[in-house]
Parts: sequence; C-alpha cells; structure tokens
Amino acid sequence: MTLSPIGKSLLILAMGTSLPWFAQATIIDSKHNLSASGPGPVKTFGEDEICIFCHAPHSATPATPIWNRTIPENVYTPYSSSTLEAVTGQPTHVSKLCLSCHDGTIALGSVKSMGSPISGLAVLSGRARLTTDLSDDHPVSFVYDSSLVAQDPELINPNLLPEEVALDSYGQVQCTTCHATHSSIYPKLLVMDPAYSSLCLTCHDKAGWSGSVHATSNATWSGTGTDPWPQTDQMTVAENACENCHSSHSASSFEQLLTFFPEEETCLSCHKGTVADDNIGAEILKPYRHPVDSFVGTHDPTEDSLNMSRHVECQDCHNPHAATTEPATAPNVSGALRAVEGTALNGTTVIDTSFEYEICLRCHGNGADVPYPEIQRQIAEPSEGRRFDPSNPSYHPVAGQGQNPDVPGLISPLTESSIIYCTDCHANNDGPGAGGQGPSGPHGSIWRFLLEREYRTADFTSESYQAYALCYKCHDRTTLLGGNQTNFKDHRKHIKGEDTPCSACHDPHGISSTQGNSTNNSHLINFDIGIVQPDPDTGRLEFIDLGSGRGECYLDCHGKKHSPEEYP
Repeated sequence: MTLSPIGKSLLILAMGTSLPWFAQATIIDSKHNLSASGPGPVKTFGEDEICIFCHAPHSATPATPIWNRTIPENVYTPYSSSTLEAVTGQPTHVSKLCLSCHDGTIALGSVKSMGSPISGLAVLSGRARLTTDLSDDHPVSFVYDSSLVAQDPELINPNLLPEEVALDSYGQVQCTTCHATHSSIYPKLLVMDPAYSSLCLTCHDKAGWSGSVHATSNATWSGTGTDPWPQTDQMTVAENACENCHSSHSASSFEQLLTFFPEEETCLSCHKGTVADDNIGAEILKPYRHPVDSFVGTHDPTEDSLNMSRHVECQDCHNPHAATTEPATAPNVSGALRAVEGTALNGTTVIDTSFEYEICLRCHGNGADVPYPEIQRQIAEPSEGRRFDPSNPSYHPVAGQGQNPDVPGLISPLTESSIIYCTDCHANNDGPGAGGQGPSGPHGSIWRFLLEREYRTADFTSESYQAYALCYKCHDRTTLLGGNQTNFKDHRKHIKGEDTPCSACHDPHGISSTQGNSTNNSHLINFDIGIVQPDPDTGRLEFIDLGSGRGECYLDCHGKKHSPEEYP
C-alpha cells in the first residue's frame, strides 16, 4: 500500500518515537485502520488515508493529539459498585476522545478536516459500541494512586505498574492504560497478551488467586451448551483466568462486570458439566436445593449477613478468586469453601472462615430473617448457631465433640470424639457421601431438608433401612434395634413396633442451653409436638435422664399415656 505525503506525516506523528516500543507497532494491520486497506470488517472503500479518522494537521480540534473528531458532550453513566473505592465521574482526556467513536453517537466517517463525512462509515455497532451507559464497562478516568491502594489493599501500588500499563499525565486510568490504540500486536489492541490475565493482574492482586483453581486449571470447554468465554480466544480455564467470569466491556451483570446474567449463569456456564466435571446446574433443579436461581441482584459482596435480605447465591458459599480442590478434615473448610465470609456460633462475623459450619451459619445462624425449623418442637429455636453450641446439653458434633461419652452403634471410623460436617447430612443425594458419582455439597437433593439420604419424619412410618437411611449412615441399625444397647433399649419397640419416627423424640441439630438442660434434653430429646402431647393426667411433657441407660417420660403418644413411663 502507498501512503500519500499527508498520510505518511500523520502516521509518523501518531507513532512518534516518544511512544514506548509496544505502541510503535504499525497501525496499518490493526482494526483502527478504517481506510480502504484496513484489515477489519469496519472500513471505508473510498479513502486511502489511515490516520485521518482520528488525526489531522489542520482544522483539528484543540484536543491533543490534533484530534480530527468532534469531542462528545454527552452525559455518561459511569461504572459503580459497592466494592469500588475509586471515585468515578464523567470520562476525561483521552478516554473522551475514544468515546467519540465508541459511544456510538457520532459516525466513524464524521471528521473535522473534511466538508462531508467519509462514506461507508456509520456509527459503531456490536460490542465495540459502548453507548453512553458505561456502567457495564471497566471504570476509566479515575485517579490511581497510593491513597486508593490504601483503601483497597487488593490493588497493586501504581509505582509498580509495568511500562506498558501507563496512567495518563494526571495519574488517571484511561482507555489507553489497557489499549494501545496504534498497536496490532495483541488482540483487541491490548497493551499486553491477555492470556492468564497478565494485564488484569498488573493492577489487581486478589487474595488467594495464584493458587486457585480458576488460575491453574487446564480444563477446556467441551463445546456443548453456552460458550463460557464468548469474548476471548483462550482455550483453558487458566488462560482465561479473570475472563472466566468477568467482561471488561459490555458485561451482562453490571456490578462486578460478570459475563452472564443472572449472576449464577456466570458460574453455571462452566459448572454444568461443560468445563468442570460436575453438573451443578442439574443439582439446583432438584426439589430440595439452594435456590440460587430464585434471586437476582440481591447478593452484594459487602452485605451484612446479620441484617441482609434472605437469599442465596453461589458467592455466598464460594470465593471464585480463592477456591481450590484441596480436601479438608472436619470441621475445617475444604478448598472449595476457602476464603469465604461466615458467622461464628455467637453471631459475630468471621471474615475468613476456618470451619464449614461458619459458612452455613451465615444464613442459618443468628440473623433476623432465619426461619424456625419445619418440625414444631417443644423447644423452638431458629438459630443453628445456638443449637450447635458445644455448651448445650446435647447436639450433633458439628462445632465440637459431642456430650455423650457412650453413643451406641457408631459405625467405624466414627467415635464419640468425632467431629462431623453439616454436609455429612445435607448434601447431594447422588454425591460421594451417598455412594454416587455426582458432585459434593448441598446444592440439591431429592430428599426433604436437602438431605443426602432419606429421613422420614411423618408419624406412623414403617421402619426400614431406607426410611431412616440418614440415621443408619452413622448409627448401626442392628445395634439400635437389638434391644440390648446400654442406652435406650426400647428403640425397637417405638420405631418398629409403634411406627414412631426418630424425629418424634430426637431433634438432630441440638438443644440450646438457653432453653434446655442436661436432665431433660440429653440425647437430643426435644419432642415433636405434632406427634407427642403432654400427659393428660399430670399435664407434663417431659423426659428425665436418670443416668446411663435409664430415664422416664411424661407424655401421651399414640394414645399411650406415660404418667410416667420409666426405662428400663
């Protein structure tokens, strides 16, 4: 191609030697070459000049560098977020020049130095057209300095930015911080190779990122379902890195610039078995589930778990910047739950949870919106934090070793000193804990209460291994029904003879010490008042622990008065 003298002059001016090496690459082969020789789909067929679409030696605007386009006077909607510490406003300086094309309000062929627009170049369309609503785009025109880093420690000190990633002379991030307008070396005119998010990581230092699964996995898209990476040419999870979830321009979910809308689709684009092996998408369609698809725009990274509107999203349990595949020993968190905010037993916020139950207590703990359990108990307590407290008279050993030193029929390797997870009971019915091949975790189940195995609570349930499969996972059925255990020997009489469910007497989570005591509420005794009524003779509804293997009850159940009934 032959350039005219004016074209050569402007090309030299635009690519002057004061620019760093990465910006001195030729514009001729880039998409910003809108001339007839341009390589991109957007170009004119009647103009050979290359630089004229942005620059002119005469009749230009006062804007540097000899700008050949009308500078837009539009009012823009900038990006905003609860996690954004930077102060954003209207675009300034070079970003405003970029928007003279990219906001889509001025035709590409409309240049100042010519009497009429260059033919064949209308306004931009598609993803390159950012519009005047920039709330779905990475913020620009904000000061990036040490004060900002002090407010957000996950930003890198601007003094450490590489030469390619340049702030403008006002210390502001602009379009040209990421895009080399005259370069065709990297895709999308970027100043660096986007693979492995090398550009993003020059500014962003997310805690836990380097060892996370999203930074290291070599998994690829299977080609089925929705393309999880519609804006990149990268092939693996590790190569896409930040772009697994985020789009720097025209993001579908504006806050946090997520690629898909609603939020969970950003996760499920990979976690439907299309990139990740497990199909979480199928799990959340089960009848009992964590309904992440029922909430849109409710979750916020800065929310107060004690006062938030009740909801659940993937991010409530998983930190995509820090999650790993590392297993764990109860009650410590697994890698999948790493670096997630939770709630302690006493109701205080834990910024980085150590125990899995702290993540569960984020929604099932002491918040104002925590519902009461479905089964109506003699002692009603909505807070799972209070029900699992190790100071209680009895509880399943989630937050600490259990109170009972002699639990009959525990199946090895469980002992009285064992600690268990919430997810030992609440989990996928087809997951590893149930002997299946499905994903781990409480995403969904076919069983009520989002349980891993069946656990019937209705009165007059015929006893079988299946009916109480959850209990029999840890407690040997033969021992419990054998009638000779050191604890309550009449399990068989009640469960098998009278078809009384386990839950009629036992509250599986625990009884708070603020409401119960070790005399009346040991062994998880907290009657289901839909099944068990007070003794009509005494008016009492009460269990009394009389020591190892001994006790008495005042109640009325199945028409049988206990006034009292003593055991053995």
